[in-house]
Amino acid sequence: MPRDTLTGSRIRERRVLRGLKQADLARQAGISASYLNLIEHNRRRIGGKLLLAIADILRVEPAALTEGAGAALIASLREAAADRPLVGAELDRVDEFAGRFPGWAQLLSDGRARIAQLERSLETLNDRMTHDPHLAASLHEMLSTVTAIRSAASILAEPGEVDAEWQARFHRNIYEDSARLAETSRGLVSYLEADETSPLETGTPQEELDAILEGAGHTIPELEEGKGVDAALSRLGRSLSEAARGLFRLWLERYAADAAALPLPALGPAIAEHGPNPAVLAAKLGADPARIMRRLAAMPPEVLPTPVGLAVCDASGVLTYRKPLPEFPMPRFGAACPLWPLYRALSRPHVILSGPVMQAGRSSAALWAEALATPVGGPAVNADPLYQAQMMVRPLPPGVEAPVALPQLGVACRVCPREACEGRREPSILASASRG
Repeated sequence: MPRDTLTGSRIRERRVLRGLKQADLARQAGISASYLNLIEHNRRRIGGKLLLAIADILRVEPAALTEGAGAALIASLREAAADRPLVGAELDRVDEFAGRFPGWAQLLSDGRARIAQLERSLETLNDRMTHDPHLAASLHEMLSTVTAIRSAASILAEPGEVDAEWQARFHRNIYEDSARLAETSRGLVSYLEADETSPLETGTPQEELDAILEGAGHTIPELEEGKGVDAALSRLGRSLSEAARGLFRLWLERYAADAAALPLPALGPAIAEHGPNPAVLAAKLGADPARIMRRLAAMPPEVLPTPVGLAVCDASGVLTYRKPLPEFPMPRFGAACPLWPLYRALSRPHVILSGPVMQAGRSSAALWAEALATPVGGPAVNADPLYQAQMMVRPLPPGVEAPVALPQLGVACRVCPREACEGRREPSILASASRG
């Protein structure tokens, strides 16, 4: 039901909240009760002086009766229904529901946003538990300390007398182990609860690099201006470990080469004319499509207002670079969903795989992905090339509609709700999207 025909329903809800009888409101508004009954059942339109009079009686703004719930709230409810298509939510009545019960509608919208936030946190913690060496070492130390405390306590609890000197030694060991356990627990809690925007105190070199790039917005002004790699490394890499600085230097060197081959003054006008289409831009500028993808991911907002995502993997499938989008998150460690076009590109090198994609359990917004595998380095004598693949993710191109039956991808198997998937490597810790 269109939103502009629900004014009567909103009048009825407001009247009930005010404790007014239909006859009393009709009398105060100067109309018959039967006519008000038709209005409240959306069988008669209302406007002008009568609408203003009823709004004054109900002590609300006229817009609250004519406009009802905001467009953002209704869009959020539609996305919530799209996340659980098998529930069969009555999408044709979502406007009526939001208009009649705005509080409940907002509660559902807020609950969906909270669930999405918790899913993102779960993905992050799952990545850490699976791959983070700091977390593994901390858990191992905690278990070892607990075992030591239990062993000492079991000796003291055994029947019989324990020499006073040994008693004191066991008590001291239990005290020291307990203090170490408390310190390790506090450190682990602080590590897990650290704000995602703050730099990690420990972690893998790749994680350090990802944090630096995310903080910089994946754009390096010094290299866009033609300055050397050392200037950017000095500004951004001071807090990095030696291994992470090495990774960062390699990344900056490739960035500098890309920026030199496709400087902003040449690339910016082409993007404005053709949009972020790697194949079209590559043909227009005579450039490598993989380089175009990397440059698009590095564009500042004034050149590309709507950002694109980018994932790069080596021949083993492990992600070596990631720039996620809110609609398309990427795992922080290891490999991603094997259904990504990124991995199909490895089996079809030098071919741009292009088409719509959507992640399972996310909003119903479809995205467009381009994936391409190219060799690392130049040709070698009597040696097979070593490939790396890149996948760029962007909004659907103008005029393109996603197919109704669009295959859904995951982030990683551990946090993917799809149960029946031929590419699954391990069980998921999430409930299936098909349940309730």
